Amino acid sequence: MLETWRRFTPGLLTAGVIALAATFVSEHYGGPQFLYALFFGISFNFLAEDPRTRPGIELAARTVLRVGVALLGARITLEQIAALGGATVLLVALAVLLTIGFGVWLARVMKQSTPDGLLTGGAVAICGASAALAIAAVLPRTERSSQFTLLTVVGVTLLSTVAMIVYPLIVSLAGFDAGAAGIFLGGTIHDVAQVVGAGYIISPEAGANATYVKLLRVAMLLPVVLALSYAFRASSGTVKGTPLVPWFLAVFAALAAASSAGWLPPAAVGALSDVSRACLVTAIAALGVKTSFQEFASLGWRPVALLVGETLFLGTLVLVTLLIWK
Repeated sequence: MLETWRRFTPGLLTAGVIALAATFVSEHYGGPQFLYALFFGISFNFLAEDPRTRPGIELAARTVLRVGVALLGARITLEQIAALGGATVLLVALAVLLTIGFGVWLARVMKQSTPDGLLTGGAVAICGASAALAIAAVLPRTERSSQFTLLTVVGVTLLSTVAMIVYPLIVSLAGFDAGAAGIFLGGTIHDVAQVVGAGYIISPEAGANATYVKLLRVAMLLPVVLALSYAFRASSGTVKGTPLVPWFLAVFAALAAASSAGWLPPAAVGALSDVSRACLVTAIAALGVKTSFQEFASLGWRPVALLVGETLFLGTLVLVTLLIWK
């Protein structure tokens, strides 16, 4: 046991320190925490092949990532979803599914693989970087999959930050009230933090509505990742005995159920959310260590075009629907 701990400690500490540095810069100087973690991690790429740090880096990029995704379930309750109303729930669910489908179609048009379209489409449709990491965990692994996942994280985080600034202006021009503004912002902006920021730029009511709509999109992560896990498990001929539901999705569902039943006090939900974010930031830092700018460049412009196209599709779909409702 002690020998195992010694094997993983250097790499885990490396990823953890990078995550702490990214968090410090984000909290004191502003900017996206995930993006800082990624870029700081890339600057330590030379440690990826060091035999002392490699085992821990691999563990952080794989197991710590799954722990972070699993703990996201604590933020979801059925009461929050029901409070949105049937029409909003239907709109968000359709927007998520149509955006993922559009991502697959656009990927084929651009001569990219179906998993590329699923990854970028899911990241845009559901919850940005967190969704990208969760979906990547069940997609087939290839030589370029880690780099493509990181590029997706970078792109979706940057686009989310841009949307946080631009989308409140669109809300103002469209003349939306707080309810419609919350649906638009929560239904289109990728990351939770940027949704909250954009919503409260308009009003506290719009911020609260946007947060609930966003959490509904986060709840879509479970069925989407479960469906992808089953699809690729079947197509890849996974050995019998492999669990149909990955353990981290089972924990996600259990925490969502416990939160919905009121078994988790607010303090516990807050603590689990903080631990989840810390795990995800640490995992992105580790993935950054495993990646170089040269590998990023080798992916070309198509992944970026995929993300931009999917973002425009989602934003237009929700905006037009709300204008028709109005």
